[in-house]
Amino acid sequence: MTSELDRRAVVAALLKEPGELLVVAGLGTATYDVGAVAERSLNFYLWGAMGGAAMVGLGLALAQPDRRVLVITGDGEMLMGLGALATIAAQRPQNLAIAVLDNASYGETGGQQSHTALGVDLAAVATGCGWTHVCRVREAAELDTLRRRLREEPLFAVIPVSRSEPSRHLPPRDGAFLSSRFRATLGVA
Repeated sequence: MTSELDRRAVVAALLKEPGELLVVAGLGTATYDVGAVAERSLNFYLWGAMGGAAMVGLGLALAQPDRRVLVITGDGEMLMGLGALATIAAQRPQNLAIAVLDNASYGETGGQQSHTALGVDLAAVATGCGWTHVCRVREAAELDTLRRRLREEPLFAVIPVSRSEPSRHLPPRDGAFLSSRFRATLGVA
């Protein structure tokens, strides 16, 4: 039986000492958790862009090839953008990693079961799309190793998390502000 980890604790472990890591946070709970544990100008939060986190991460990785990019997103958001897995595998950016927080539900639309609750295996999908580094993390003790791998290799990781709802932390929501802040931090006009 797969254990379910505390979502916010997982994000805190992944973002421990983030340094210059560029973080794209997927819609909803991923954004709430990233903002709660590491609100900073090198985070790019997606508001209302379900299915787009991986592709935003790809664009960022291609535009900033000397920087590490980490996409943190949920299973529902990743399911909405499955084609991104094939595109990223074809492009093979060495500086991009994706961590999927899989609570087997669509948290932003009422908690309905997602397809991962019905048997869809996102790690197998990524492998089938051509990702060469794929892992599943099932225990909290594996998070330190995962954090290192996410910063060193093009990795697709699936982490089963509980459906618990910690208090929502809303990072900035203004798209123009977020874009300007992120670009200024990167030194891009």
